[in-house]
Amino acid sequence: MTDIPDLAIATRKVCFILSKARQFDGKEGTTDPDSGSNASDDGMVDVLEDDGNDPVEHELRSFIHDLNVDEQIELVALAWLGRGDGTLADWSRLQADARYAHNARTASYLIGMPLLSDYLEEGLSLFGETCEDFEAE
Repeated sequence: MTDIPDLAIATRKVCFILSKARQFDGKEGTTDPDSGSNASDDGMVDVLEDDGNDPVEHELRSFIHDLNVDEQIELVALAWLGRGDGTLADWSRLQADARYAHNARTASYLIGMPLLSDYLEEGLSLFGETCEDFEAE
C-alpha cells in the first residue's frame, strides 16, 4: 500500500476553489445579448450567462493568483492527479512536472480546464480528503 503524501495546500483552499469552479462551470455563452426583459420576469436565466464580467471568475482568478507558488504548483498537480494523469505513487513526478510548467498564467490555465471542479474533487478523494465540512458551512 502506498503511503499518502502530505498536501502543501490546505484542503479548505482547494474546496473554496472547487466551489467557485463549479459556479463558473455552470455558466454558458450569451444566448440573448439584446435582452431587455426584467430579470425577475425571465426567471433569472441571464445570471447563468458568461458575459465577460463574471464576478465568480474574477474571485476565482484572484484567489488562485494570490496563492503562493508552492500552493499553485500543488493545485495544478492535484488537478492532474484527479484527471488521471497519474496515481498517488506518481505524486512527486506530478509535482515536479507542475513546478517545471509553472508560470504567471496558472489561474488562466486552471480556469480554462474543463471539469476542474471534478478533477480537484477526485484528487482530494485520493488523498482521503473531502469538501463535506466546507460545504456544510
